[in-house]
Amino acid sequence: MIPDGAVTNRYEHRVGFHETDAMGIVHHSNYLKYCENSRVIWLETHDKSYSDWMELGLHFAVTRVELDYKQSACFDDIICVTTWLEWVRGASLAMAYEIHRDETLLLTGRTEHASINGDGKVRRFPREDRDRMRKLCLPEYRS
Repeated sequence: MIPDGAVTNRYEHRVGFHETDAMGIVHHSNYLKYCENSRVIWLETHDKSYSDWMELGLHFAVTRVELDYKQSACFDDIICVTTWLEWVRGASLAMAYEIHRDETLLLTGRTEHASINGDGKVRRFPREDRDRMRKLCLPEYRS
């Protein structure tokens, strides 16, 4: 369930045939791609684009993935990924996701990311960026 006070973004996607397996259902690996696409859109919508972060020399390396599959999507389904920022720390953040087809919950998930530079070394977020992003976190993590 999407928490109260979450700053969300919705991303719609029509499932392509190439995303399905021999049974005509979405291959499990594609759900993480849907979350990734939605996370990039969330950043652009609510903070700054991933390209802007790259210009600062920062990337968001995935350090943890949790996906809980509830139902399957099939070819030609329109799915909606809702995304929100859970928390931001000095050099990391966590995003959460729900994927629905109409009113049917297909997946819940979350990813954690480390802020790294181009050499793959952990790098703290600049204070002003971290402070700005904390205002977008779940209410219990905003301070």
